[in-house]
Amino acid sequence: MKTHPLRLLALFLLTITAAQAAPLPESAGTIKIGYTDGLSGFGALTGDGNMKHIQTGVEWVNDHGGVLGKRLELVAIDNKGLPADAVVALQTMLDQNLPVVLNCGASNVSAALISAIDKNNERNPAHRIVYVNCGGVAPELTNEKCSFWHFRVDANATMKSEIMVRALPPSITKIYLINQDYLFGQAVQRDVRAYLTKLRPDVQIVGDELVPLGKVQDFSPYVSKIRASGAQAVLTGNWGKDMHLLIKSSNDAGLNAHYYTFYAHLAGGPTAIGPSGDGRIHSVMAFNENIPVETKNAALEAWVQKFHDSHDFDFSSANLPLSVMFIQAAINKANSTDPLAIANNLDGLTIKDLAGHDATLRAEDHQVLMAYYVGTFTKGTKFQSEKTGLGWKTDTTILGPETAQPTTCKMKRPVA
Repeated sequence: MKTHPLRLLALFLLTITAAQAAPLPESAGTIKIGYTDGLSGFGALTGDGNMKHIQTGVEWVNDHGGVLGKRLELVAIDNKGLPADAVVALQTMLDQNLPVVLNCGASNVSAALISAIDKNNERNPAHRIVYVNCGGVAPELTNEKCSFWHFRVDANATMKSEIMVRALPPSITKIYLINQDYLFGQAVQRDVRAYLTKLRPDVQIVGDELVPLGKVQDFSPYVSKIRASGAQAVLTGNWGKDMHLLIKSSNDAGLNAHYYTFYAHLAGGPTAIGPSGDGRIHSVMAFNENIPVETKNAALEAWVQKFHDSHDFDFSSANLPLSVMFIQAAINKANSTDPLAIANNLDGLTIKDLAGHDATLRAEDHQVLMAYYVGTFTKGTKFQSEKTGLGWKTDTTILGPETAQPTTCKMKRPVA
């Protein structure tokens, strides 16, 4: 599916509740929501990028009417990327009576938060909280572990695995799998294998590795095995330093394989790849900075230019500000900050993303259905990533309904 030009620039400027709402003054009062991520430790680079994307979403909301006529304010707490610390952060937010917690971290953190929130909300119906997840993408979280209080604004690993396999060109018939050994990486390993069997039975898996999350400092032994296998491409769900070090070791060894990734486009990825990645690195992404250029969306291009000029990494994760936009829409629709009212209005909600495409939080499992893209890291783009001289060029656009997959979720909804 090729990218279709957007016909209405005004879609980008459309507010959720009222068109062309004026920015709110600093004196308008605030409504606070929580945010917890790994701002230190293994995932600090990714966590910092996530935080800045979320803050951009908060700024967008405040420039477009705010929530209930007030400014939205983020209360951020570092969880070091650890499930136990995330649960401690959650308790701090409950103590502050925050109605929503945002988290864009790993799936093990998401699983811990879902469990803790379910227990709290059942035991303390007068003191609930809603969880908006923009990063933990293990399929289980919106299947057998689904929760009424959990809403995921990111494609899950199964969805991304299908997109990745469909992006493989016919010329690639030998691949190597390498993933992190925890809930998410195991899901990628399983799902990529399943979709290769279903969609590309001609492809031979010549290697398959699970590596300990955040523990490997030298990936050169893995690169040696990839070279020896004769793989034309590596498929990986690795993120953060595990992804950066893997590709850097590959470049240092002169390995000329293609890499099909979920997260090479995130903060630090382009720098780790460098100019030698020209035409060889591909990523499944919620956005890249060159989409508005490719679709001739001048308003969105100007907005991206502002972000690009103000940060040392790309605006690449449009699902993160979209998460904040969903929260704005639900609170305004509910005319309340009561967590149950917010959850009821997030349930099945459809809004426009920054590029004007529909994004829906499916009622059955609270999994978002939104546009995704497959891009290649290459020369000749307007927006270049992290001063590498290369940027992301969109190869394929997949709209929200095309990402939908069956769910096994049996949603238990509160009576009141």
